[in-house]
Amino acid sequence: MAKKEIKTDLWVYGLLKQANISLVPQGSSIKEIDMALKTASKKGTGNVGFPEYVGVIKDYLLVIEDKADLSKHMKLDKKGNISTETNAVVNYAVNGAIFYGKHLANHTSYKKIIVFGVSGDEKKHRITPVYIDETEYYRKLPDVESFISFNKYNIDEYYIREILKENTNYEKETAEILKDASILHEDLRNYGNLLDTEKPLIVSGILLALRESEYKNFSVDDLTGDTIKTDGQKIYDAINANLQRVNVSPEVKKDKILSQFAFIKDTLKLNEIEAKLAKTPLKYFAEYLHDKIYNSIRYISSAEDYIGRFYGEFMSYSGGDGQTLGIILTPRHITQLFCDLADLQPTDIVFDPCCGTAGFLIAAMHNMLAKTDNDLQKKNIRQKQLHGIEMRPNMFTIATTNMILRGDGKSNLVNDDFIKQEAYKLQLKQSNVGMMNPPYSQGSKQNPDLYEMSFVEHLLNSLVQGAKCIVIVPQSSMTGKTKEEQALKENILKHHTLEGVITLNKDTFYGVGTMPCIAVFTAGEAHPAHKVCKFINFENDGYKVAPHIGLVETESAKDKKQHLLDVWFGRIQSETEFCVETTIEPTDEWLHSFYYFNDSIPTEEEFMKTIGDYLTFEFSMVMQGREYLFQKEE
Repeated sequence: MAKKEIKTDLWVYGLLKQANISLVPQGSSIKEIDMALKTASKKGTGNVGFPEYVGVIKDYLLVIEDKADLSKHMKLDKKGNISTETNAVVNYAVNGAIFYGKHLANHTSYKKIIVFGVSGDEKKHRITPVYIDETEYYRKLPDVESFISFNKYNIDEYYIREILKENTNYEKETAEILKDASILHEDLRNYGNLLDTEKPLIVSGILLALRESEYKNFSVDDLTGDTIKTDGQKIYDAINANLQRVNVSPEVKKDKILSQFAFIKDTLKLNEIEAKLAKTPLKYFAEYLHDKIYNSIRYISSAEDYIGRFYGEFMSYSGGDGQTLGIILTPRHITQLFCDLADLQPTDIVFDPCCGTAGFLIAAMHNMLAKTDNDLQKKNIRQKQLHGIEMRPNMFTIATTNMILRGDGKSNLVNDDFIKQEAYKLQLKQSNVGMMNPPYSQGSKQNPDLYEMSFVEHLLNSLVQGAKCIVIVPQSSMTGKTKEEQALKENILKHHTLEGVITLNKDTFYGVGTMPCIAVFTAGEAHPAHKVCKFINFENDGYKVAPHIGLVETESAKDKKQHLLDVWFGRIQSETEFCVETTIEPTDEWLHSFYYFNDSIPTEEEFMKTIGDYLTFEFSMVMQGREYLFQKEE
């Protein structure tokens, strides 16, 4: 075997290992498969065949055939179909993989077979999966960057999404959340006559009260429409009891939260029996939330920020003030990506100074708890290792409620203005991971402290030396469009290190119109002059806009995210089209588009196509009597 082929085999083995997939090279340890391979020669001689890797994941049979040369990836016949000629089967990766897949479908009991044609190397390659069923029918699937979608944790989801073309449980769950939010928004409007800011507070307040049902201190059945002790008073008392139960302190903090819920007991319309409902609106809302959302938050182990989702939906339905105030809630897949980029550990202390509905803190808590089995450490994570600041009282209340509902034990959130806090005092929290989605488009020459980069600098100054700091901001923040922002960038590099910037999908904040990016810093260490940063174009992230739902995950999202993390952490190399590694200056635009240049050498196929296009164009012009276009000037 040629040296290049061996290098490709080893590279593929590394990809499999990284995806936690164990396949057997050059044969199979499963007797049925091994027997079938004894007659699987690609030359059709009936002798033994040796695909590069074969194995079984759950009830799926996986087969890999690889070639070192990218030009040997796949051969099509004159009709544009994948060729089945012996020469193509022997010399091309995809053709050979399909041959093996069909043979195994015909000679084994496996009904779901996924084969892969792989060509190239670590830096430039193609991985093409093809599905083959027991009838030997095959379907070519979109190329992938890794095998992460095919391990035992993800393969069923891939099969449902990409092969069956059905929605997964998560997609159904997302659609149901949006449907529930839509219905509830309509009912809150019709029966509650509430302000936009009060709608999410109704949701979070009732959910807090429902927690008391576990202690027999509250029940939806208690809401009878009594005019002496109203339903609102009963819910308010249950909220108060629950805040005491989780030891929300100091007292002034508890009072601030309770003041936000006071309208529940004081609004007459909410506490009167509604004729159409034959109950008070509050009881109707409590029944709805108990059935639709409470158990999802309380008992399902998920990083989903349910109340944040409801808040976002309420704002979008009612034309709320979120966007005008720069409030853009962070999607779940981004909060999870932050955790991955930070490589969160159970010992980390996480700080979000603009925490909104606490989406980052919920994701961090979920991530850290999943990495330890130590009960004492889990208690520490919940009670001492998650810190946040939120300026707006209603958002602060929602965030606090959110954290309590997710079982954080004690909510370490503060209702204050982050920019006005002393950085050296915030450092006493000993936070070594900062996460932030600051208010957008609030800065100006008159208010330079409100530029996104001003928030970034203040967060960096508030973390311990060597801390990881990850922020999501508009791409314009990285360009430094004003003198004030240029000065902020320059000052940041004097005291902190930029690790890199990831350009995101333009629809990440669907419906908002912001072009976002993620910037990663190391706090408290001046940026070295020769430091090489990574600038990644992650616009193609595997998410797409679905009608009436918004941004949803496609079957390729996990694969693309894995590729991003592999490149970010230096596990694999990448073409400059995806990642540029370079030194920087404060005056640069810290974005992939600024540093990118096309360094790819055209393939022979691309070269021949260009020549062919030119000759076709020349022939067309000559036939139109315009041959003078190609005559050389004397």
